Amino acid sequence: MEPKRIREGYLVKRGSVFNTWKPMWVVLLEDGIEFYKKKSDNSPKGMIPLKGSTLTSPCQDFGKRMFVFKITTTKQQDHFFQAAFLEERDAWVRDIKKAIKCIEGGQKFARKSTRRSIRLPETVDLGALYLSMKDMEKGIKELNLEKDKKIFNHCFTGNCVIDWLVSNKSVRNRQEGLMIASSLLGEGYLQPAGELSKNAADGTAENPFLDNPDAFYYFPDSGFFCEENSSDDDVILKEEFRGVIIKQGCLLKQGHRRKNWKVRKFVLREDPAYLHYYDPAGGEDPLGAIHLRGCVVTSVESNPDVRKSEEENLFEIITAEEVHYFLQAATSKERTEWIKAIQVASRTGK
Repeated sequence: MEPKRIREGYLVKRGSVFNTWKPMWVVLLEDGIEFYKKKSDNSPKGMIPLKGSTLTSPCQDFGKRMFVFKITTTKQQDHFFQAAFLEERDAWVRDIKKAIKCIEGGQKFARKSTRRSIRLPETVDLGALYLSMKDMEKGIKELNLEKDKKIFNHCFTGNCVIDWLVSNKSVRNRQEGLMIASSLLGEGYLQPAGELSKNAADGTAENPFLDNPDAFYYFPDSGFFCEENSSDDDVILKEEFRGVIIKQGCLLKQGHRRKNWKVRKFVLREDPAYLHYYDPAGGEDPLGAIHLRGCVVTSVESNPDVRKSEEENLFEIITAEEVHYFLQAATSKERTEWIKAIQVASRTGK
């Protein structure tokens, strides 16, 4: 029986021989981490066993590289990975730590242990409740909140979650709401944002979920991210970088000349609406920018320049100047999320 896949996606990995940083498709299994040169590869370039390994995050070994974590195996081999943004790194770190803990305790990795640990009634359908919470009109409103000189985008407070559960008659009282919210958190339907909620989720508080206006949470597929406020009032940004970031992550992009595909980190901003793309292995300056005002974005089911085995989850952006960009997401769901986010930015941004 093959080990269960817990998480997969693009991360930048430091090479063990030449010490170069390259994007890899990384797969977290119950007993180890496999990394591939491309998602479509059949065999991994390497495997990191998790039994007896330790994880360090944040890893400060590389001054200018942010969102790095380190895995040290029992043979004292160090493996360094870099995520595209803070929340992505934290999600990987949480799952890897839990996988290591499960191996040590002889347990199976499971996200749904919360239902048993807090005796959640079997009649409660957390999946259906989650969809109701995400409803555009009647669900929980996603906000941009500020705390400790940081802006938390697309999130909401813990007490807002409990307020919504009570007002929608999903629970009878706030105590019962706290139990349901803890279950949603434990099963991955909600994610903690900020030190207060993260510490509670890690077990440093009496309850993993906080009914608190200072505790921030977000939906895992909302495009949430956190950004620092600049303390320098004299910083002048180029116009295209003034927009608020609404989504970011790694995608495959097809080159215009050679038609080859490379992993790029994409940052989507609105007002003005721009999609910047970067070398995920390093570099603060973008490799290019796509002005989205008036663009058209659609799914693509086939492309003559792509091999049959790599045709999945393609989409195309056609700018107002009729420049075509072909991009590829890792999953159908991720493609849909990017298309929706780009469509919103193209309508609302300058």
